[in-house]
Amino acid sequence: MPHSQIAAKEIKNLDIPLERDGFLRDLIRELSGLLEDMVGLEEASGFISVVGQNIGTQINQLYRQELKIPKLNREQVATVLADLKNRINGDFVIESQDDTKIVFKNTVCPFAEKVKNRPSLCMMTSNVFGVIAADNLGYAKVDLEKTIARGDSGCRVVIYLNADNAQTRAASGREYYEAEK
Repeated sequence: MPHSQIAAKEIKNLDIPLERDGFLRDLIRELSGLLEDMVGLEEASGFISVVGQNIGTQINQLYRQELKIPKLNREQVATVLADLKNRINGDFVIESQDDTKIVFKNTVCPFAEKVKNRPSLCMMTSNVFGVIAADNLGYAKVDLEKTIARGDSGCRVVIYLNADNAQTRAASGREYYEAEK
């Protein structure tokens, strides 16, 4: 059939694996890769962290509004963080929590396979978790101990809750403080 006679119906019925979620993940992967290549991993992570901070603030407000409470306690923060990641197709579970830290493990990244070799995308998790934890509990240090993006089989994220704790000071990670009102 000549090109000019290909019907729209035929084109619509082609087996092309293109849909909104996959397209957006491809777009984010390509943007993060471009940033990493152009300005380096550290700077790319910085740009993505600003986006994560804004998203974290929005999500925090949504949960507080729906729960009709001004602040979340530690248990609620842990539950909210797991819930939000699972709503976007992650597989985050609370491994443990106490007054000094909350530990999550995850086997499925919301970015799916698109996160591989894109560690800057992990700044979304760090910032969303850090902003929500710090805004509700006063302080958070997020340590991305293991990440799928870096080639680990899963993620292990530790949120330290006390800046004065020796374990917190010894941990690597990014610190977050309660937003000023």
